[in-house]
Amino acid sequence: MEQFLAGPFGQIVFFLPIILLGYFLLIRPQQKAQKAHRLMIQAVKRGDTVVLSSGMIGKVTRVEEAEVNVEIAPSVNVRVVKSTIAEVRNRTAIAANDSKA
Repeated sequence: MEQFLAGPFGQIVFFLPIILLGYFLLIRPQQKAQKAHRLMIQAVKRGDTVVLSSGMIGKVTRVEEAEVNVEIAPSVNVRVVKSTIAEVRNRTAIAANDSKA
């Protein structure tokens, strides 16, 4: 048995659990987060409140294939690429500082 683990196959046996652990702790969660972000961006519709990756918060006024128009102030619309949307906030949600605790 010692000769089996001492050879080249033995090294693979020791590295395989490390590779699997890395996959389940690093790669798989990242893929799930990317999928959730992609689905969130596809579901953006007019009237949604969004947070952009730059930190600006605005209301979606127009949705196109790869871009959206976001109103960041009254009568101030900016065109942004959909992938820069970091978060879509629920229009009916209560603001965190307004919730009763």
